[in-house]
Amino acid sequence: MKALLSLALLSASAFAHEGMWMPSQLPQMADTLKKAGLEIPATDLADLTKAPMNAVVSLGGCTASFVSPKGLVVTNHHCAFGSLQYNSTPQHDLTVDGFLADTMTQEKPAAPGTRIWVTESITDVTDAIDAAMATLTGKARYQAEQAKEKALVAACEASEGYRCRVFSYYGGAQYRLLKQLEIKDVRLVYAPAEAIGVFGGDIDNWMWPRQTGDFAFLRAYVSKDGKSADYSKDNVPYHPKSFLTIDGGGVAPDDFVMVAGYPGRTNRYRTSEEVKYAINHYYPAMQKYLAHTDKVIADSCKGVPDACLRYAAYQKGLLNYAKNFEGQIAGFAKSDLVTRKQAFEAKLASWVRQSPQRQSQYGQALADYNALVKKAQKQQSIDRKRGEAMSSQLYKTAYRLYKWANEQQKPDAERDEGFQNRDKDAFADSLKAMDRRFHPVVDKALWLDGLSRYKTLSKKERFAAIDQALPVEKTSELSKTLDGYYTNTTLTDSSVRLAWLNKAPADFQNSTDPFIQLAVASYGAYQAMEAAQKETEGDFMAVRPQFMQALIAYQQSEGKSLYPDANSSLRITYGHVKGYTPEKGTIKEDEDGAKYLKKGASYFTPFTTLRGIVAKSTGEVPFNAPKDELDAIADQDYGPYYVQALDSVPVNFLSTVDTTGGNSGSPTLNAKGQLVGLLFDGTFDSINSDWDFTANTRSIHLDVRYMLWVMDKLDGANNLLKEMTIVNLPSDDE
Repeated sequence: MKALLSLALLSASAFAHEGMWMPSQLPQMADTLKKAGLEIPATDLADLTKAPMNAVVSLGGCTASFVSPKGLVVTNHHCAFGSLQYNSTPQHDLTVDGFLADTMTQEKPAAPGTRIWVTESITDVTDAIDAAMATLTGKARYQAEQAKEKALVAACEASEGYRCRVFSYYGGAQYRLLKQLEIKDVRLVYAPAEAIGVFGGDIDNWMWPRQTGDFAFLRAYVSKDGKSADYSKDNVPYHPKSFLTIDGGGVAPDDFVMVAGYPGRTNRYRTSEEVKYAINHYYPAMQKYLAHTDKVIADSCKGVPDACLRYAAYQKGLLNYAKNFEGQIAGFAKSDLVTRKQAFEAKLASWVRQSPQRQSQYGQALADYNALVKKAQKQQSIDRKRGEAMSSQLYKTAYRLYKWANEQQKPDAERDEGFQNRDKDAFADSLKAMDRRFHPVVDKALWLDGLSRYKTLSKKERFAAIDQALPVEKTSELSKTLDGYYTNTTLTDSSVRLAWLNKAPADFQNSTDPFIQLAVASYGAYQAMEAAQKETEGDFMAVRPQFMQALIAYQQSEGKSLYPDANSSLRITYGHVKGYTPEKGTIKEDEDGAKYLKKGASYFTPFTTLRGIVAKSTGEVPFNAPKDELDAIADQDYGPYYVQALDSVPVNFLSTVDTTGGNSGSPTLNAKGQLVGLLFDGTFDSINSDWDFTANTRSIHLDVRYMLWVMDKLDGANNLLKEMTIVNLPSDDE
């Protein structure tokens, strides 16, 4: 299988700019990359020991990059929003006002659990994991795969201060072990005001044109001996092995750009049946759920001091995903993806039948895979509603604590993922973070809302322990019952929550805390549900690689190659700065003249400028550009960031690079590997790119020149400007 895969990856994608490539694949694409415009050796992009790749880091859900020798990290504003929220008070709301530390001593600890992960090596471990799973199916296969992963991770983490993880590629046809330096002491350095960092808000989210200053700075700290350490005033800035140089000259139309980062998930190789389920069931249900949940929070926190602020980061995520799913639905409505998938699958099946050897090797793969998909989809729908009964953060926390106590009774290697000794610090951080991200009034409202969906299950599908503890059928009585839970619990106290981390199962079973009692009573039912899910995942582990092997072999016969779907591991994508002609029927006007028209859409230029901020500014959130920004624009105080071709300072730009969630904050690099922007979004026409990359797929980037302009002309972040290495920046008088 490995030989087949390596052959399949010798050529670049048949579709220009499509693909989130593993660093190790880039040297094989050297000619393609050079032709596209890359000026540094492609081998440099596979070398994780030097720039630019060693400077690219993960924040766990977002990407960032080192931009100074003193551990300074740049990422998106929305990636640092949780730390802004965590450090906010009703008297000083950093999510609105922004924050700037003039000196390192003024920097604030980031939200608990914030980490910077520096990938140092990626090792192929396919043979080891395949050997462990050989001949096994179902739950036994799942357990064997997990056991081998844990053994590989344990050996990797023998090096102090490192965190390791095994990633699956091509549906389980390949496995690789990532070794990452874990930096635990992360501090908030600088973020512009909300009116800049979130300009346009949810209205402009996923839209073009954009004028959003989506950037923020963090700093990595380590102990005096250079090792990873928890927060301490005695810690010192981390000195990365490399950091990115900033090209103050930026980019121009058609310039080569690439993005390095940690994209979350794509579904490019899902079957037509999986696409139909997403279109008809998953996305419509999730879009309604997310928008509804945001409303529940907004309604319940009104008039409750501090409550809305505590859920600000959570709501921002809800709204982002809700709009994403709205776009997925709209995109699928205009797409013929299902038809194309069905046609492709018919060709694949025909190709398999043409050879007895292929028929023997792949014959059952597609049929078995589709049968398993249908079975899993039905069960997932039930399990999601079962999970709704745990919509309370306190209930979920009590359950996790009780599971932690039970898992501690097993040898560490046999515990479930997330419940090993290596996970204790992260668990404790999440318990601490609740101090600023929980309020009983909102929690109760969310719990009542979740139970209203849980009770739509049949009695057979529901859990007896929950039905016995809570009168889910009687709304008024249920509300009073839940009031008793919040009145009589002590889990709202951070020190109490942390203390439960060190208690035994018997302590939970003897507790009088109502949330603990409910967690104990329902534990067996939820564990049985998890066991069934593991059984299904084990079956997928046997079938998915067979399907992907057939798909890769067929593509190879057609002279094409496949990159793996995104899976939160380090990837590189490349393309060019380029506008596009949008779908017809949408009305939107760009301040620079490009328009969406009712009849026949026109071309979208790839840059927006400061003019767009003035054009959109209304003085009302989210288009409330700061007065000092509007004054600077009116005075044409552009400094060295002015671009003659645009007659202004560029703010955001478009490119053809292939990205998805998790790429937020990723450094946008030029042909020399220098920082020219930050990836922060995609266009509404591109949302379906998780499933289907097209010629109109576009990513949206913050232009580094706007970031520098804000730092220089508006916020006076001179200390940071001096700390970074900025090249190709004209002087003010040029």
